[in-house]
Amino acid sequence: MRPFQPPRPKPVHINKDNSSTISTFDMGISDEEWGRLQKVLDWPSSDQEITQLELSTSPVHSTFSIVGLNEIYKVGEKISVTITARDHNKNLKRYGGDYFQAKLFNSKLKASVYGEVVDHRNGTYSVALLLPWDGQAQVFVRLEHSSEVVRILKKYRESSFPRSHYNGHFEGPGPNKTRIRETVQCNLKWGLDGSWRKGDCCCEYKNIKTGTLWQCERPKKLSCDRLVYHSMGGLENPLNSLEKQFFTQKLTNVAITGDDKIINVLPNTAGIGTMEKCRSGMTTPIPAGFYLKDVWKSLVCNTRQFSSEQMRNCLKNKIVYLMGDSTTRQWFEYLERKVPGIKRMDLHTPRTGGPLMAVELKNNIIIHWRPHGVPLRFSKMPITDLHYIANDIDEIAGGAHAVVVFTFFAHLVFHPITFYVHEVTKIRQSVVALLRRAPETTIIIKSANTGGLKNIFQSDWLMMQLDKVMREMFRHIDGVIFLDVWQMTSCHYLRENIHPGPVVIANEVDMLLSYICPT
Repeated sequence: MRPFQPPRPKPVHINKDNSSTISTFDMGISDEEWGRLQKVLDWPSSDQEITQLELSTSPVHSTFSIVGLNEIYKVGEKISVTITARDHNKNLKRYGGDYFQAKLFNSKLKASVYGEVVDHRNGTYSVALLLPWDGQAQVFVRLEHSSEVVRILKKYRESSFPRSHYNGHFEGPGPNKTRIRETVQCNLKWGLDGSWRKGDCCCEYKNIKTGTLWQCERPKKLSCDRLVYHSMGGLENPLNSLEKQFFTQKLTNVAITGDDKIINVLPNTAGIGTMEKCRSGMTTPIPAGFYLKDVWKSLVCNTRQFSSEQMRNCLKNKIVYLMGDSTTRQWFEYLERKVPGIKRMDLHTPRTGGPLMAVELKNNIIIHWRPHGVPLRFSKMPITDLHYIANDIDEIAGGAHAVVVFTFFAHLVFHPITFYVHEVTKIRQSVVALLRRAPETTIIIKSANTGGLKNIFQSDWLMMQLDKVMREMFRHIDGVIFLDVWQMTSCHYLRENIHPGPVVIANEVDMLLSYICPT
């Protein structure tokens, strides 16, 4: 394993239109790495802000076409699709930045495959779609966001406007019936402007390891050390009346018209390649796999379906640490249902808020799940149960028996991407330290998944940007497995949901187990 030592950071400034200026020193990275991240996050847009709705990209007038469609194809070949963006006046767009999603599907076969959209920055886009199954297939393309909407998303992502609020619940001493209770607003403190609330207003809670600074408005009667519970608060919409028009349902997440011709695919004796054992260090191709009869066929490595008995054998003598949000809790709940003999322990914690633990004594299986620290939009739970992922990883001894799985995306889309870089930097430091003391530890990063949310608060575009940061920052860390579920959730026939449906979760867990117990 190559040792990871981040270069000494140097202060730099980010985009001119940001309301607060963050240095690479604040983020905990070097200016060279920030430069690489900016290239990964680069997204084209118009030079000028569009102030007329009819000049934005129209899903009604935008189209796609299959280039040079043949009568017959063979499995493993590709087709090329061209997307043409037009505005509401049917005029060709002259710049890029639209967020399109594309896939190939066959409803009867319950088959589908993801296609990456390439932006040519002139109003046209292209997609290369693999033909991985024999039978028929059709192309599907939708406009997730116009380039004008993406511009608005970027604007408010980096602003100090608090789109998401949180509650801090303070409690005084004494009997429960007479105890003083106060609920105040809380939020992240980030940026040179210092606070989402001005003046000497707040109680501050700084994590020693990560340096993350959390603030709560000062209670009127109780002291700052009386913070007991945390919960999600309201959402605050920053959009003006014009901006709101760009986010209407008719303009966002809409299928566009195009070639609906049936593509005929014949079998190919050569197949589409043989797969290696699943291990760390494997790159994620596009596509990373495809669905056929509702089973995910990985093109990364040799994954398989696990019976309940095989799940138990795979997890024998293992301690699995699941961390993150409710999407990893879905994995915990799936294993809880499927592994024979496993039982959830009563930790006297919220059933969905956790932390949770399940054990199977005969085969010495222990599975933990814990949510990450604030900012977190969960129902009311003890603030002491919300741990930062970096801190929890530091508490794990590791070894061949230990499996560490984390995801860190959905609850961070409300906050500046510079803060996200800061938090991922701390997680990376802890992961590297764990691999140094126990290189046999299995460490898996679950990617972000699409959620079908297309508003100013939560958007798949925002999630995708965080996903790119995580992939780039762990790209050179040996011993880490990046498990891609983005493609699995974006191309499935089920309606996209931040909490994927049971069939998707089953395929995700099968892939997880294929890395823990490769064949």
